[in-house]
Amino acid sequence: MHLFIITGSSRGLGAALAQQLSTAGHTVIGIARRRHSGLAAEQWTLDLADPLPAAQRLQAWLQAHGSWQSATLINNAAQLSQPGPLADTDPGELSAALRVGLEAPALLCRAFLAGTQGVATRRILNISSGLGRRPMAGSVAYCAVKAGMDHLSRALALEEPDLAIESLAPGVIDTDMQVQLRGADPSRFTEQARFQGLKDGGQLQTADDTAARIVRYLLGSHFGKTVVSDIRDA
Repeated sequence: MHLFIITGSSRGLGAALAQQLSTAGHTVIGIARRRHSGLAAEQWTLDLADPLPAAQRLQAWLQAHGSWQSATLINNAAQLSQPGPLADTDPGELSAALRVGLEAPALLCRAFLAGTQGVATRRILNISSGLGRRPMAGSVAYCAVKAGMDHLSRALALEEPDLAIESLAPGVIDTDMQVQLRGADPSRFTEQARFQGLKDGGQLQTADDTAARIVRYLLGSHFGKTVVSDIRDA
């Protein structure tokens, strides 16, 4: 009776969230470009760099399957363009990062709200980042989409007073994105040494541990009380 829709479910935090929620007996739909072979959830293979078909499919599915005690959308998918100055960024990579990181969440939020109007308990969890609140050179697109996700959540909280919504920074997790940042050219990405230091200093959390903490918070009574938040403060 409890539905969870999770984007970016093929790896990292998204896969860990989908696995833990499906193992707990909930109905989980994972949306990602690739399937995760070990995931028990229903999986939709869709590219969120072309987000409109995904939003249309989600709304149609929700309207055809409306008997839920609660429904939750988790916008987790993100795409990092090659770290470096915006002027040197490949235009195709930049466009995909902006579409996956902000256009897709906006369209999916719209589809989710339209398709769950009769559901008593509705939640939206937008996975944000500290970089949406603290800018960093060499990662302009990622900073921009996460800041946009924070403000999208603030505006939706005003529009939908019965909706529990948060834009949550999950902390620093050892994911493929961290590998990309550590492996960047220091001459193009001046923060490379800091990210290498996080790994060397053992300061990175695992995706499984972070997902467990997020799930506990998401299903608790405090979720939605603070629209823009950080799991380390929860």
